[in-house]
Amino acid sequence: MGEKSHGLWQTGTYWHLETRPFELENLKEKDWILAAPLIDKVLSKAKFLTFAHGDAKLCNFCFSQNGLSKNGKVAAVDFQYVGGGVGVKDVAYFLDSYFSEDFIERNETELLNFYFNTLKDIVRKLHPQVDAEALETEWRWLYNFAWIDFYRFLKGWTFENNSISNYTKKLAQKVFQEILVKEEPPR
Repeated sequence: MGEKSHGLWQTGTYWHLETRPFELENLKEKDWILAAPLIDKVLSKAKFLTFAHGDAKLCNFCFSQNGLSKNGKVAAVDFQYVGGGVGVKDVAYFLDSYFSEDFIERNETELLNFYFNTLKDIVRKLHPQVDAEALETEWRWLYNFAWIDFYRFLKGWTFENNSISNYTKKLAQKVFQEILVKEEPPR
């Protein structure tokens, strides 16, 4: 938390807007095109920055046999796109790589609660100077932006089949409405 990404990508993740102009050009929906730079701006203006793995899909993680149990261990591999950013971008991508969107929609609160409770415990131990509650507030708000940012990339990348789920449509509506009103997290 709070470290500069010297020697790494300035912006972690391979789908961020600056590196994907081709995918933006492929979008057909005007609201997605107009929202893209605003979403990117919101994500880049986050107060709580860290290093994003950048390609946090399930196949880039190795789990011990007992998985995520209390004694389970996990390791991340393939740090090709690591750089500065908000960690919740990795969370959105990881969830999408592991669960169906229907499952995520039904269990979003439980999934995010697990993540944020774990994150706050770790932050309190390793970075006691960081306000873990404020971090959670900001990143919970940014989760929808991170999800829609990733799907903006996917819609442009797979333009021949860019249908989206009801879950993504709901998040997109929330994000698009939010962008028109304000670009700052709730306090």
